[in-house]
Amino acid sequence: MVAVWNNKELLSWYLIALTLQKKVQAGAPTSESRPEPSSLGIEGEKDGVEKLDEEIIGKSETREEEWVITIREKLAQAHDEEVRSLWEKVSIYRVPKSLREGDEKAFMPQVVSIGPYHHNRPRLRDMERHKWRALSHTLTRTTQDVTRYLDAAREMEERTRQCYAAHISLSPDAFVEMMVLDGCFALEVMRGAIDGFHQLGYSRDDPVFAMRGVIHALQRDMIMLENQLPLFVFDRFLGIQTSNPDESASATQLALCFFDPIRPNDEPFLQKESNRFRNMDPPTQLGLFDPLGDEGLHFLHVFRRSLLLTYPNPPSRHRLHVKHPPPVRATDKRRQQLIHCVTELRAAGIKLRKRKTDRFWDVRFSRGVLQIPRLLIHDGTKSLFLNLMAFEQCHLECGSEITSYIIFMDNLINSPEDVRYLHYRRIIEHWLGNDEEVAELFNNLCREIVFDMKDSYLSRLSEEVNKYYDHKWNTWGATLRQNYFNNPWAIISFFAALVLLILTFTQTFYSVLAYYRPPS
Repeated sequence: MVAVWNNKELLSWYLIALTLQKKVQAGAPTSESRPEPSSLGIEGEKDGVEKLDEEIIGKSETREEEWVITIREKLAQAHDEEVRSLWEKVSIYRVPKSLREGDEKAFMPQVVSIGPYHHNRPRLRDMERHKWRALSHTLTRTTQDVTRYLDAAREMEERTRQCYAAHISLSPDAFVEMMVLDGCFALEVMRGAIDGFHQLGYSRDDPVFAMRGVIHALQRDMIMLENQLPLFVFDRFLGIQTSNPDESASATQLALCFFDPIRPNDEPFLQKESNRFRNMDPPTQLGLFDPLGDEGLHFLHVFRRSLLLTYPNPPSRHRLHVKHPPPVRATDKRRQQLIHCVTELRAAGIKLRKRKTDRFWDVRFSRGVLQIPRLLIHDGTKSLFLNLMAFEQCHLECGSEITSYIIFMDNLINSPEDVRYLHYRRIIEHWLGNDEEVAELFNNLCREIVFDMKDSYLSRLSEEVNKYYDHKWNTWGATLRQNYFNNPWAIISFFAALVLLILTFTQTFYSVLAYYRPPS
C-alpha cells in the first residue's frame, strides 16, 4: 500500500513538473497557486492538466490571431504606400549592386557629396567647411540672409525627397540644411569655373576654388548618378541670387558649360549648338531633344540630353504588349554581338573612316565604308559612361542610346590592335597610357549591363555591315588588296606578272591557231 501511494505521489509530482514546463514554454506566468499533491488524487491531477492544456491552447490561438493581424496591418501599409507613392517623380537612383561590382570607384564621389546619398560620408567631410565658405561668400556678395534659402528649401523639401528612389533618413531640418549647403556650393563652383573665381571674391590661391585639379575632380563627382540634387532646386536658388524667381533654364546652361570639358568629344556645346538650335523650328515638331527647353531632372540627365542633341526621340520603353525576346546581359557575346571587330571587318574589305561630325554616336555605313565620329577618351570617360549607362538602366522613361553606342564600340574593339587602327584613322583620341588600356576600358564597361537588342538604334546598321561582311567576294577582294596591293612595288610586280601572263596566253593562242590553220 505504501509503495502504491509513493508511486501515486511520484506520478503527481511528475505531472505537475510537466505542466509547469509547458507553461514556461508557452510564456505563461508560473506564480499561480497550485494544489498540494497530497490533497489530490490521480483524477484531480488529470483535470488540472486538461485545464492547463486548454489555457495554453487558448493563448496559442490568441497569439496566432495577433500575428495574422500584424501581417494584415503590414499589407495595408504596403497598399497605402503604393497608392501614395509618385514613382514617376523618381529620377535619382542608387546604382544597382550588380553594376557596382565592376568598379565601385566609378560611382562613388571622391571629393564632394551633393545630395543625401553620400551626405556626411567620412572621406568627404573635408569639403564640408568649404561648402560653408561658399555659402558665406554667396550671402555676402548678394547681401541676402540665409533664411531666404532655408525657407525656399523647406518649401521644396517634400518634392525633393520624392525624387530619390532610396529612403532618406535625414530629419527635415538636416535635409533642408543639406539642400542649401550643397546647392549653393555647386552653383558657386559652376559660376566660378565659367566666369572666374576671382570675379566672385575668392583669392587667387584659394585651396579649392582656384585649383584646376580640384575643379576637374569636382566635375567628375558632380556628374555621378548618386551625387545629384534635382535641377529645380538649383533653378530656385539661382533665382534668389539674381532676384529673378521666374528665371528658367539658367542652371541648365551653367551645368552644360561647366561639364563641357568632360564631353566625349572636343566640341563645346553652347558655342556651336545653342544658337543654331534656337533658330530652328520648334523642336517638338522636328522630334528632337532640346536640353535647354524641356525641364531637366538633374545634371546627369541634362548632360545626357545635350550629348543626344538632334537625336530622334526614342520609343517608350513600356512595351509589355510587344513580344520581344527577353533582355540579356551585354557580356553574352553570342547573343549581343552587334558587329565584328575592326580586324575582322578589315579582313572582309570594310573600310573605316572618320566621320566629320561632333555627335560621337552618329555612325554611318555605306558601300563598304563604316564612318565613325571622333571619340575623345580621358581619365574620367569610364566613370562618365558607367553613370550614363546606370541612369539608362534605372530610369524607365530614358532610352538606351548611350548603352547601344558603348556596346557597339565594345564589339568593334577586341584588342589593342583594333584601338591602334582606330587611333591611326583618328577615330579614337585618348589620353590614357597605351592602347591596351583603351581596349580594357571598353571590354569592361558593359559587364552586368542588361540590354535588349531591339532597343539599339545601331541594330539596322549592324545588320547591313554583317551582310556585307558575309559576302565572299568582298573577303576575296580584300585579301587580294592586302596581299598584292599593299605597297607600290607589289602593285608593279602584280601588273608585270599580269602583262607577262597575257603575252604568254597570246603567244600560245597563235601557236595553236597556226597548228590547226597553217598559212596557205
